[in-house]
Amino acid sequence: MDLADIGVAIGIPEPYRTELQDWRERLGDPNAALIVPHVTLLGPTTVRLADLPAIERHLAGIAPPNAPFTIRLRGSGTFRPLSPVVFVALVAGAARCATLAAAVRSGPLDRPLNFAYHPHVTVAHDIAEDGLDRAYEALADYQAQFEVQGFGLYERGVDLRWRQLRFYPFGQQGDESEPNGDGGRRAGLGSRE
Repeated sequence: MDLADIGVAIGIPEPYRTELQDWRERLGDPNAALIVPHVTLLGPTTVRLADLPAIERHLAGIAPPNAPFTIRLRGSGTFRPLSPVVFVALVAGAARCATLAAAVRSGPLDRPLNFAYHPHVTVAHDIAEDGLDRAYEALADYQAQFEVQGFGLYERGVDLRWRQLRFYPFGQQGDESEPNGDGGRRAGLGSRE
């Protein structure tokens, strides 16, 4: 195939990644094993494989001028009735995520948005209404805080799992993006910590 499904996201670090992944599994989300907890900067996007080098150069240029910042998660939210999603809300760091997302969605990744950008961490999607209600109530008091050191380029594999291809650290001069194992192409899930 000459196409790839990619996305750009801020991976949630441990121990919060495992906590939120466990919640998603307990709630019966069918995507729990396929998608690691993250804050989306660019949602699933189909691109030509031939365009990946230009996309990687574009992303490598976005990260260096940025400094690390704090994300604070607190409480639950939902996109219902527009979309069957329950999420953990960002109460700090949302503006920085929005700025990054706008930069990512420029140049070779210039894409219109179907909905206004709203940074969040999904914990339940496409499950029954009572499951969404349980998720909303169970995570109403959830809290976490962590430093964001950069963002990742992810690809959906033939097994439908999302894997990080490359991590782009903040504050690096030049193209110092870091490949994640396996020759810089395919690696484990989640963000570099």
